[in-house]
Amino acid sequence: MPDGRLDLTVLGCATPYPTADNPCSGYLVSSGNTHVWMDAGSGTLGPLQRYVRLDELDAIWISHLHADHSADLLTAYYGLLFSDIDLPSPIPLYGPPGTADRLAHFLTNTPTRSPVESAFAVTELYDGHRATAGPLRLTSRAVSHGIPAFAVRIETEGASLVYSGDTAPCPSLTELAEDCDALLCEAESDRPPSEGEQVHHTPEGAAATARTAGAARLIVTHVGRFLTARQAVTRAAARYDGPVEHAASDVTYSIG
Repeated sequence: MPDGRLDLTVLGCATPYPTADNPCSGYLVSSGNTHVWMDAGSGTLGPLQRYVRLDELDAIWISHLHADHSADLLTAYYGLLFSDIDLPSPIPLYGPPGTADRLAHFLTNTPTRSPVESAFAVTELYDGHRATAGPLRLTSRAVSHGIPAFAVRIETEGASLVYSGDTAPCPSLTELAEDCDALLCEAESDRPPSEGEQVHHTPEGAAATARTAGAARLIVTHVGRFLTARQAVTRAAARYDGPVEHAASDVTYSIG
């Protein structure tokens, strides 16, 4: 992709469990032949294969270890090691502290620890972590979700995408999203939470984050079961002057 654009393909965005036609959170970010699987929620491994094989991934990035963002790592492990994939080397996997042991604990059914490192080269994220995958630069920031959780900014020379993961509005996400071309922001909550309970954005909160950060475009995702996509977009658009879209499953968005 010589112009440096990014392609964002929505594999799924349902929460907290898949619908009949929409897996949980998962996205494919591509630039030319470079591909990053961003969150691996329940059901996303299937649609991922419409676009790339597992052994064509350059990296996997996981925002946090709730199942609707990470569960398909378990089946990806089996696919990488015990099926039709000839894996030349483990796939770089960036995730919160404890990712490798969490996977191994689930997959281990004997006294011997499952060798998750045979499939994944795990690097634990921290606030300000930086990595590269081909022409892509990934910068992660810790965000506010009640457990270790991260947002990421993925950039090329010509485009920038910021993904919130799951988080309440927080300064680190706003800083990360400053002047980005697109903010992919969760909007699970349908109403402002009680004092001290906020762990997600409302549509209005997503709009406020995008507006304060100066994001050029807002794509709302991870919309809760008590809102429709249209309601979430309408509510966000009332608080943000830029274009607002909903992250529709199996749709690819060009950024930059």
